[in-house]
Amino acid sequence: MARTVRLAVVLAVVAVVLVAGLGAGLWLSTEIGPGHGLVGGGGVSPTPLTILAAGTLGLPFGSVASYVANTTPGVSAPAAAQQYEGSLAVVAAAARTPSTYSIVGTADFRLIPASLEPTVTSWEAVFASSPEALVYDPSVAAFAGINTTNWPAKLLDAQLPLGLANASTDPNGYNEIFVLELEGLLDNGSLSALYDHYFSTPVGSLAVPNPSTTRVELESNVAALLASHSIASFLTYRSYAVANHLAFVDLDPRVSLGSTDPADLAFYANASTTILSGSSTQRVQGAPVLFAVTVPKASETASAGATFVQVLLSPAGAAILEGDGLTPVYPAWSDDPGGAPGGVQPFVVPLPAALSGLLS
Repeated sequence: MARTVRLAVVLAVVAVVLVAGLGAGLWLSTEIGPGHGLVGGGGVSPTPLTILAAGTLGLPFGSVASYVANTTPGVSAPAAAQQYEGSLAVVAAAARTPSTYSIVGTADFRLIPASLEPTVTSWEAVFASSPEALVYDPSVAAFAGINTTNWPAKLLDAQLPLGLANASTDPNGYNEIFVLELEGLLDNGSLSALYDHYFSTPVGSLAVPNPSTTRVELESNVAALLASHSIASFLTYRSYAVANHLAFVDLDPRVSLGSTDPADLAFYANASTTILSGSSTQRVQGAPVLFAVTVPKASETASAGATFVQVLLSPAGAAILEGDGLTPVYPAWSDDPGGAPGGVQPFVVPLPAALSGLLS
């Protein structure tokens, strides 16, 4: 019931904002390609929005998809056509079968340019950010008084495993490694000061979790694991904490990966790790958490996908993102504004130079 009420409120807000947009001369493309979802005389079934995106985008993307389906003739948004998983798995699946998906969304803005451009797509739109945060079980006595400065000591004193994601499938996993490295550098002048407690391999190498201090879990399971007291703490996106009403601690901006200030970008770049990539390995460097979206060139439902992106990047989309704990980037940043669909172009501006340099 709560989800239904929330969606109704969101749709009302979206409708008001989009009506205002129409008055200002903006419009949303609702053209559907030949043979896809045209309702009326022929009784053709509606075109399903097929979404492939990072797990943490499930709530906001679901709301945007519902709005598009409710306002665009010939488009539907079945839950069965929405797939949310680790972003590394997302880009791998999009590269294999790009025609399948209307939308591809990731939790690391570097993945689409690195893995899908220029073959699968020629552009991305960076639409939101979220810093990392520490979520925790408030019933654990050792966490009393936990805050932005003392959380590392509180974790060590509790002597309970820290939950982390798999860095080779989910950017959240390598972002968590960066947080531990940067906190150690900030507090003790060493990337390994805190990291070494949770991993048995050196900083920058393939991070092997210490089984006595670390527990690898899917981000999507964290809220349930905390509620059942199966884990005591987990490093994850602040947006996940907000959307799931979890107790959390904000991290220092120099550690949280939530800033795009040049000084913070330089500090983030000190952190690194190695992940598995197919049959080889890949080194990843610290960078801000920025969410990105694109529409594959070969998508069979590209027009519906473009309409989805227009709503996502509009003020109404920003309201949805904020409701789920994300910080909208408005207007959105694009690595190729001219390569985006015509209806999307009014909602994007060029990616800032400091961030463009992280794509190479």
